[in-house]
Amino acid sequence: MVLVHAVDRPEVPALSMPDRFKTEVVYFMTPPDELGINQAPANHYWISLDSARQWLDDYVIEVVSPLAADAKAEMELTDYQETWLEWLLEHRVDHIHIE
Repeated sequence: MVLVHAVDRPEVPALSMPDRFKTEVVYFMTPPDELGINQAPANHYWISLDSARQWLDDYVIEVVSPLAADAKAEMELTDYQETWLEWLLEHRVDHIHIE
């Protein structure tokens, strides 16, 4: 299991997630360059709350192939991804650290 921490909200309890979430979180992250950040610290991710709300509403996320930018697919959210997105929105967390 990994723990997801709210970086700017230390009062928010960490959320326990399956180990595989470490590789899946990149599907949800806002790219650092869109935020004016050159490089994020290791295991830090920013998530757009507007996007989180949309993913929950649609119950899917669009994934782009790393081999071909025009190859996209929709993936249904897993139960734990849904829980995580709800945690983000409930606590208004948009910057996380995973350990």
